[in-house]
Amino acid sequence: MRRSDEVLKEAVEGIGVKALAAHLKLSPALIYKWCQPHDPNDPDAGGARNPLDRLADIHEATNDPEVINWICHRAGGFFAPNPSIDGRAFEAELLVGTQRLVKEFSDMLEEVSRSVANDGRIEADEAGRIRRHWETLKRVAETFVTAAELGKFRKGSPGGR
Repeated sequence: MRRSDEVLKEAVEGIGVKALAAHLKLSPALIYKWCQPHDPNDPDAGGARNPLDRLADIHEATNDPEVINWICHRAGGFFAPNPSIDGRAFEAELLVGTQRLVKEFSDMLEEVSRSVANDGRIEADEAGRIRRHWETLKRVAETFVTAAELGKFRKGSPGGR
């Protein structure tokens, strides 16, 4: 995983340190420090804890994904955590996984069809139900793909036939 200073430095390069400092009403020196590696155990390290580190600290302390989701919404997206797959307990039969993926997609399409069937529109409450189906579909699909990447569907692997 990339360090926060690397991510921030790359983002700052797009607009420039001075422009970001002016936008945030901070000194360019502070922005430069945020873009350098920070090591609390190394007194010679030039970097300072940056806002990305602090956001990560808030998430770790609260264990609340809404902290990250809020940032994602501000950026026009949403937070979708990677699934955790316990290799010992995962029942990874390819056919069953594929059927679950198709079923969840079908359920979402059925909800869309039901929503527009009566009046040709999707109302706010209907959109909420569609969103819930979509979120479930994403979780199932990500679990399926992650299991495939971990080799859970190979012949001779646990769960594989």
